Amino acid sequence: MTSPRHSFSALTTDLYEVTMAYGYWKAGMSNHEAVFHVTFRENPFGGEFTIACGLATAIDFLQAFHFTEIEIDYLASQHGNDSKPLFDPAFLDYLRGLRLVCDIDAMPEGTLVFPNEALIRVCGPIIECQLMETALLTILNFQSLIATKAARVCLAAENEAVIEFGLRRAQGVDGGLSAARAAYIGGCAGTSNLQAGQRYRIPVSGTQAHSWIMFFETETEAFQTYAKAMPNNCVFLVDTYDSIEGVRHAIDVARQLRKDGHEMIGVRLDSGDRVALSIEARRMLDEAGFTNVKIVCSGDLDEYEIANMKQRGAKIDLWGVGTKLTTGWPDAALGGIYKLGAVRRPGTQWQYRIKLSNEPAKTSCPGSLQVRRFHQPDSRFIADAIYEIDHGVREPCEIVDIETKKETNIPAKTGYSDLLVPIFRRGELVYEAPNIEASREHARRQLSCAPPEILRLHNPAPYKIGLERSLHELRSELIARAKKQCSSTE
Repeated sequence: MTSPRHSFSALTTDLYEVTMAYGYWKAGMSNHEAVFHVTFRENPFGGEFTIACGLATAIDFLQAFHFTEIEIDYLASQHGNDSKPLFDPAFLDYLRGLRLVCDIDAMPEGTLVFPNEALIRVCGPIIECQLMETALLTILNFQSLIATKAARVCLAAENEAVIEFGLRRAQGVDGGLSAARAAYIGGCAGTSNLQAGQRYRIPVSGTQAHSWIMFFETETEAFQTYAKAMPNNCVFLVDTYDSIEGVRHAIDVARQLRKDGHEMIGVRLDSGDRVALSIEARRMLDEAGFTNVKIVCSGDLDEYEIANMKQRGAKIDLWGVGTKLTTGWPDAALGGIYKLGAVRRPGTQWQYRIKLSNEPAKTSCPGSLQVRRFHQPDSRFIADAIYEIDHGVREPCEIVDIETKKETNIPAKTGYSDLLVPIFRRGELVYEAPNIEASREHARRQLSCAPPEILRLHNPAPYKIGLERSLHELRSELIARAKKQCSSTE
């Protein structure tokens, strides 16, 4: 099942997408076909992996794709520098009747993906392909970024639960929703965001803020009042005045709760030397007979801070991570791109296209691409080969690193999976998107099958990935041809 419907708009795009679509229509090319891929060039956060996320949201967008009368009227109101309408009324009529007929393949949410691999492949009429570019990028870029950040934070926390706490610092309300969804798929155990909990069925968590404690004359009164109101949800924030005194007061209230047939869930540390405080709080709680009470930690956390605190012996059971998770700190974006691989007129063969760059990694890959992941019998990853569908994969497989040209040989009959799966055929949805729990579990399994050295926070090793030999040769041929054409026109 896909996620509940968003309020999508065909105008979730940039103006230049529509002006290009108009250009194709004006030139009589609206029935020409193209192949595009969403890829990225670098893993975020200085790491060596990324988690694909956002497909279910993208499916909802694509299923709802159409131009409403209000949107058509808005486009009709746009003018060029001669003060005349920017678009021909006949083109707007064309957009009014436009419906998705593309073939789309994508990596399931939660799949580990690496630079230059396609998260999604779009094949169909050039105008449709062009109009969906911006929306696909904004959906997949952000959710993949946050799912990856969440995975890194959860890896640092090891077996301890992480709750996403970042709505108040998120990049807008919609950013907060998308971040909570992606963080859950990336491994977080829940969110503080009630709207995300309701919309995506993510477990929600939260108790009280400092303002609750400050409202009352004493900290003890604040804890007592809260315990009377919600005896089954008591996690006491203990650092408003003095954390150790706060733990003592929480223990006193917990004793009364126990007499009344309830148990305190935990105490939350939000400031100070939380390592030392957690160690002392654990001692106090255990000596008082509250060995099952959890110690929650929050306050400007990320994967590095959590790893450092654990190394120093922190006694933390649950981590509340906000700003640096929900905003994808310190990386502003994944940097995904949408590149053309091939074009054709109706009834003709595909013509490959390539974009050149002085930087080898920025030269695009031609054709219609697929990713083959080779794995051991126990499903552990060995290497990935990017290949062009019409050229297939030779056995034994040779992959060539895009930047270093280093070759890796994969023996014949090695187990593999092709990662992009059919999502739409001729505009009809043929894929049943897993629920969010299944996508979260898929991400967990993917991480468990990845080489451990690529998951390290510090000095991770790169994963073996490259172009399958046939694609490498095709790309090299097209580069040489394009350079020759450039030099002959100078």
